[in-house]
Amino acid sequence: MIIKGAKALLPGQEDLREVDISIEAGKIAEIMVRGSDQKDREIIDARGLWILPGGIDPHVHFDDPGYTEREDFFHGCCAAASGGITTVIDMPCTSVPPVTDRRNLRQKLEVIEQKAVVDFGLYGGVCAQSFTSQSFAPQSAVPKFILPQSAAPKFISPQSAGLGLERNMEELAETVLGFKTYFISGMESFSRLDHYQFKLVLEISRELGLPVLLHAEDYDYIQAATVRYMKEGNGPSCYYHSRPEIAETLAVLSAVEIAEETGADLHIVHIGTARVGELLKNNRITGETGPHYLQFDLADFERMGAVLKCTPPVKGPENKERLWQQLADHTLSFVASDHAPCRKEGKHTGSIWTDYSGIPGCGTMLPYMFSEGFMKGRISLRRLGEVTSEGAARRYGIYHRKGSIETGKDADLVLIDPNGSWVVRGKEFYSKGKVTPFEGMKFDGRIVKTILRGKIIYTSEEGVVGQAGYGELVKPGG
Repeated sequence: MIIKGAKALLPGQEDLREVDISIEAGKIAEIMVRGSDQKDREIIDARGLWILPGGIDPHVHFDDPGYTEREDFFHGCCAAASGGITTVIDMPCTSVPPVTDRRNLRQKLEVIEQKAVVDFGLYGGVCAQSFTSQSFAPQSAVPKFILPQSAAPKFISPQSAGLGLERNMEELAETVLGFKTYFISGMESFSRLDHYQFKLVLEISRELGLPVLLHAEDYDYIQAATVRYMKEGNGPSCYYHSRPEIAETLAVLSAVEIAEETGADLHIVHIGTARVGELLKNNRITGETGPHYLQFDLADFERMGAVLKCTPPVKGPENKERLWQQLADHTLSFVASDHAPCRKEGKHTGSIWTDYSGIPGCGTMLPYMFSEGFMKGRISLRRLGEVTSEGAARRYGIYHRKGSIETGKDADLVLIDPNGSWVVRGKEFYSKGKVTPFEGMKFDGRIVKTILRGKIIYTSEEGVVGQAGYGELVKPGG
């Protein structure tokens, strides 16, 4: 295959270059000066289009196996492909069983490998149950982050817990790209870590050479605030006040201190508070934000209600532009969707406290960043490529294969019509989740084709044409 006549974003470049891209055996074989002579090859005429590296969404909850009434790996992957995403990294906590040991990992892989349309990586998980003598089997599908838990499972001796924890993390490290943890969790099957447990996890992960990802909200603050604000009402404002900016900031302050003491590799996920970004500036701890934190604030939450409910919640209006600036100046490393959809009825239970927390996002992440980031002048074209692909590839050790348009790398590409546009309609999503806060927004730029390892998996005319099972597991360094 050869893609002819497009303008491509090459690594390290501030502007597009007119090139032809030759693809062989799923890899980029050659990047040639435009107009090169290639005969007897499948040709894609890409004149008038831009080519970006295939997007990487490093934070998705595809809920498979276990919670497939909300989402499954096939539908999540199709949504990703339609949004120019060629690689996702799936979270360990919203599966049954959660990916906390090698046996659970194998069970998950047996299910999702048959459904994957895009390439995928996985995180391992460490939760309070990892420190107990027996595993926890959830009795029912618990909605994500409804309320903070009242108590963690019984803690056993540090010596015996540490041995089992270290063994499980070592076995997972052969496959996973990092370890996910929580300072507060509403999932019965994946409880929060206290600060001492978190320290042990960081020490083990440091020796394994893998990052630890943290959902950073302060447990004590939210426990107390939730009791108060549940009494005051059941609207978006009350939910926000139960976990405002200070709840994120307190958690990150603690995490930074522990990470600095252990010398571990820490990453803070879904940052919605600009102050948190400032805390990361002068150390090697990294962080991500998401399109919903860049676009929406508390006023939008009060207007939309649970359609915009996510955890952490969107914050005060002073955060949005500061988060954009932190993305632009490299304070924040990249964006991630935190894709976590549900059925429509899950968003309309009658109370903000029981409405499902999470939104679909992997199909809109890259288009949003192209339209509202690059096209609006908030980030440069080069930075667009970094925050939607290169940054995550570097962070999670897969840059040798993914994240840029270079000879020898996987031919993961997204072709965009910069003069096109489209309107977000949730009913048209490939995801099982159709309820989106971006409903009705017009995005400038339209994805024309998504190509994974040299194979077209999505076109604007035909929709998703990739096959279940084509997506491959991406391992650290593999």
